[in-house]
Amino acid sequence: MSWLASVLTIFPEMLPGPLAHSLAGKALEAGLWHLETVDIRDFARDKHRSVDDAPFGGGPGMVLRPDVLDAAIAGAGGVGPLIHLSPRGRPLDQQRVRELAAAPGVRLICGRFEGVDERVLEARSVEEVSLGDFVLSGGEPAAIALIDACVRLLPGVVGCAETLAEESFAEGLLEYPHYTRPQVWQGRAVPEVLVSGDHGKIRAWRRSEAERLTRERRPDLWQRYSARLAAGGKR
Repeated sequence: MSWLASVLTIFPEMLPGPLAHSLAGKALEAGLWHLETVDIRDFARDKHRSVDDAPFGGGPGMVLRPDVLDAAIAGAGGVGPLIHLSPRGRPLDQQRVRELAAAPGVRLICGRFEGVDERVLEARSVEEVSLGDFVLSGGEPAAIALIDACVRLLPGVVGCAETLAEESFAEGLLEYPHYTRPQVWQGRAVPEVLVSGDHGKIRAWRRSEAERLTRERRPDLWQRYSARLAAGGKR
């Protein structure tokens, strides 16, 4: 069975969006994965298809109703972890992406308004995931990003497996710099080691650059990487 992404949203027309193009789009056409969109409004209980209401305790905005969302979750089916895209969630990282790609699929709740009633998140043991410390208008762009990250790890989607092994976060480091022709551009030359033909030196340079960039730009990743090395982990 192909990997299945089931997305619960009040704007199903936003998908597949970018997922219909490039690697993800070709894989979708080839049946390497499937996309299912579920319109939460289909599970509303009134003629206006209302899915939200004012928050108890007052305050701005509206809150997605637990009864409507719960009915949508039950009616959607789908497989895999149930995830709500939320800025208060656990930051998404490559390790979690690998886990989700290895599952039979994922079920994603795209929130809107001020938030989602906490009770349905508790009742359904929903995992909350964040793309970063910022706020979007809704969960759909985050869902698209998460799906894209998973799809490219599915067998047969990326032609060269070595590409996945060497990219950013594969070993807990940022990726090393890349260069191509021309060898000299606007007075800037490609590092000599990359045109030396010495593959051992090239590998060592790339590892050194990946470590340097991680140390300078992502101290949090560098700290975890250094701790793993200190504990006897593989470099």
